[in-house]
Amino acid sequence: MAISIPIDAITSRFGDRFNNIRSQSLSTRFANLKPVSEFLDLKRLSKPANFGEVQSRVNYNLSYFSSNYAVVFVMLSIYSLLTNPLLLFVIIFVSASLYGIGKLEGRDLDVGFRRFNTSQLYTALLCIGVPLGLWASPIATVLWLIGATGVTVFGHAALMDKPIENAFSEEAV
Repeated sequence: MAISIPIDAITSRFGDRFNNIRSQSLSTRFANLKPVSEFLDLKRLSKPANFGEVQSRVNYNLSYFSSNYAVVFVMLSIYSLLTNPLLLFVIIFVSASLYGIGKLEGRDLDVGFRRFNTSQLYTALLCIGVPLGLWASPIATVLWLIGATGVTVFGHAALMDKPIENAFSEEAV
């Protein structure tokens, strides 16, 4: 039985914001990176006056710096794996095991004194990988990653003022 997740039902609540993200290739996505000097421009950091200004800044900065925020997420993901070596080991172990079982192409594994079929290998991997995976605390790591990314991205987006040329474009004349 296959489980189908209706991505359109989830993303439809966000309007057209995610349509261009799904249609872009990875190289196109990261071609929109803004320079570090612009992303970390301390002269443009300021406290917003009210919640309306926070909303305006976040809406603008999330679309303007979206590629930079994706890089921040990737960097925090790498950091979380490097600081949780057991989880990194489990990911590498399970990936290498699945690759190795796949390279057998359905043939049995002969280790000299015993033959193992692919069903036995997958079962052994399941019996070893699941307890190791749970012991590596992936849920805590994912929750930390969500929290750290949220605080970093939304904090930057709320505190980074719009460029001067865009600040007056919303106001009616």
